[in-house]
Amino acid sequence: INSFTGRADKSQRVESAIIFVVVFGLFCFAYFIGAGMIDAESLFGRCGFKQYYSLPCPLCGFTTAGALFAHGRILSAFYTQPAAGIMCLLLAILGVLSLLTACFGVNFRFLPPVRQWRASYIITVVLVILALGWAVTLIRNP
Repeated sequence: INSFTGRADKSQRVESAIIFVVVFGLFCFAYFIGAGMIDAESLFGRCGFKQYYSLPCPLCGFTTAGALFAHGRILSAFYTQPAAGIMCLLLAILGVLSLLTACFGVNFRFLPPVRQWRASYIITVVLVILALGWAVTLIRNP
């Protein structure tokens, strides 16, 4: 155990296991969409923003990018929807760290326990990533 890690207590391990299961479930869901086992359009419908304004919305391409990422086509996911690629990468890292904490009791000091996460910070980061991804998408849109 070094300065970056410590020992996780039982509650941290349980929280980490729950986080891993949720992240793994999201990637499985995206994988099934990409494999054609789930029809995303019938599940989510068509984008009303895009139909009304003829511009992609901030979330257009998220499902496709998530499916590409889940199928290992990471660069394609970033190209399709940059914000989704970043979020998938962050989720994958969070999932791996959570799995290590849940299984081996490794407490990563730079990743505070879930009960200490600040929702306002998470929401701000997500909104910034969405805005930047949308900007790239709009620039590429003819």
